[in-house]
Amino acid sequence: MKNQSVTSNLDWITVLLYFILVVMGWINIFSTSIPVEFTEFDFSDYYGKQLLFIILSIPLIIVVLTIDAKVYEKFSFVFYIVGIVLLLGLFVFGKTVKGQTNWYGFGPFSFQPSEIAKTAVALLLAKYLSDSQVFLKNLNHQLIAFAIIGLPVLLILMQPDAGSAMIFLSLILVLNREGLPEWYLWTGFIAVVLFFTALLIQPMYLLIGIVVIMIFHYLRARRVDRNPLAYLIVFVAATSFVLSVGFVFDNVLEPHQKDRINVLFSDNVDLKNEGYNLNQSMIAIGSGGLIGKGFMEGTQTKGGFVPEQHTDYIFTTVGEEWGFVGSAIVILLFVTLLFRIIYLAEQQKTKFSRVYGYCVATILFTHFFVNITMLIKLFPTIGVPLPFFSYGGSSLWSFTILLFIFLKLDANKVNEW
Repeated sequence: MKNQSVTSNLDWITVLLYFILVVMGWINIFSTSIPVEFTEFDFSDYYGKQLLFIILSIPLIIVVLTIDAKVYEKFSFVFYIVGIVLLLGLFVFGKTVKGQTNWYGFGPFSFQPSEIAKTAVALLLAKYLSDSQVFLKNLNHQLIAFAIIGLPVLLILMQPDAGSAMIFLSLILVLNREGLPEWYLWTGFIAVVLFFTALLIQPMYLLIGIVVIMIFHYLRARRVDRNPLAYLIVFVAATSFVLSVGFVFDNVLEPHQKDRINVLFSDNVDLKNEGYNLNQSMIAIGSGGLIGKGFMEGTQTKGGFVPEQHTDYIFTTVGEEWGFVGSAIVILLFVTLLFRIIYLAEQQKTKFSRVYGYCVATILFTHFFVNITMLIKLFPTIGVPLPFFSYGGSSLWSFTILLFIFLKLDANKVNEW
């Protein structure tokens, strides 16, 4: 079979969605960072730098699409090692910003290696899971998959950067899709629910509720499934976990992490200190109404009331200036992109390409979901950028590489036997 060109097989729907989101992101960054007395275009300002990042993304895309698709699978372990080395290098050469040593500084520009490491982890995870000898029902194979994800998570938590670590952990969803026993996912979900519930109500009441649920489950279960020892083990584990939540919250979490949880669940929050960011973001989004105040007309935006609005809080500009309609359009574009990636992943002829596609969708979804929900008080505030929207070269280029590697793999599927 004669190889066909990349451009003829490229999924242009995904490419179009990508550029629409990037352009919309830049428009909102322009609105947040342009001075009131605008006289001339300034490439040293946030909007100017972001435009340069976007322009430089074009040759980056060309390079990614030019490289043979087999290279991404063949050298996935090399990419992973490079990512780990870059993360390790932060402990020696890293620049500390707001208490986190997760950047390399190059004059006026910075580079965050955890962003590019997401692509490296996705590639190696796809490579490992595509091995015909790997079965995620096997404990040893599970441990190797967990190690691929867990090593960068450990290094990132040491920076410390809980937001980025959480993105890597979301790849457990991909493992679940590829055969990981579902009890892993349910255990993690229940642990998160128990943790936050234990902060809201007295542990004794929570334990009584757990006992009631377990008794009800025991009575509903078939006789052959009634294993008293298993129920006892689950109860002891749940009890130990619930009783340890207070200690972890008071002695393990950093002050800023405790503040973020308190802001989410407590009504007695100082809106001039720890509750300021979230309060201002909700005011900005809520003030936009149905159709918004108009481009560059946001009072919260132009007044500089929302901190870091050009980065993690960029969606507040969308809400204020474009309103509910504009916000809904942006969300619809992201959802369309995610479903398109999943659809393409299902069409792949190789398991490597399919699993990598799932990884891309999972990483983008987690960023999107966490960023949006934290701005409307549905999730603790975590430093997670909105893909293709938030300011930053590391973020934009990393998401671009992540996505276009998959588009290269997808375009190459016509050449697969």
